[in-house]
Amino acid sequence: MERVGESSGGSSGHHGRGTNTAPYDRLATVFSSEGRLYQVEYAGNAVRRAGVTSIGVRGADSVCVVCQRSGTAAKDKLLDTTSASCLFTITERLGLLATGIAGDGRALAHEARNQAAEFRFKWGYEMPPNVLAQWIADRAQILTQHAFKRTSGVVAMIMGIDDEKKTPQLFMCDPAGYFFGYKAAGAGHRDREAVDFLEEKMKNNPSLSFRETIEMAVSALQFALKDEDLKATEIEVGVITKDNPTFTTHRVELMST
Repeated sequence: MERVGESSGGSSGHHGRGTNTAPYDRLATVFSSEGRLYQVEYAGNAVRRAGVTSIGVRGADSVCVVCQRSGTAAKDKLLDTTSASCLFTITERLGLLATGIAGDGRALAHEARNQAAEFRFKWGYEMPPNVLAQWIADRAQILTQHAFKRTSGVVAMIMGIDDEKKTPQLFMCDPAGYFFGYKAAGAGHRDREAVDFLEEKMKNNPSLSFRETIEMAVSALQFALKDEDLKATEIEVGVITKDNPTFTTHRVELMST
């Protein structure tokens, strides 16, 4: 998956060519002379600047996502961490992990729940994970087509069990509006470190059990944030399995019992 630029501004590094990037980085609908959409890249930077790291791992019979509850949880001593979450239950069988701007994530989850309810009402069965991922990708892409709308600063991970194939599924969609299925994925703050760790551990395509899936996700988060004072109370885990296809969330310390 191609990743957006790391810089916080779109015009640095282009002045040397004598180009004026001001008209390009103010509208999401205008390509630069190099074919870039700066506003979409800024949205990717906003996801990282939110200060939250998220990990998703797909095992043989389960999917696990791990995330920090809030980027400000460690700084705000008065914050009730149980009220700060990036994990959302869309249906009993679908979970969403929204990494980035908290308000954008809550708005996305609210609209996704409405879409899942409409799908159930129209077709008579639960929305599959790939259909929800497609809808989220379409929603994100449409936001890049209108100058009067802001690109959503959220990377979404969708997890669920495919009822037809009876297999766990993990999808990730970025602010540009495209999505892929993943064996493992990382998003947000220090996502590159997390992805490097997961690529090394998953290169032999291991068949992970339920417990190994959780341990892999937690280990990747710990590796990415090894330089930070990470507390167990600041980590949240979401899991779904073939035997129990109901999306559930836990505190990380519960997973060690």
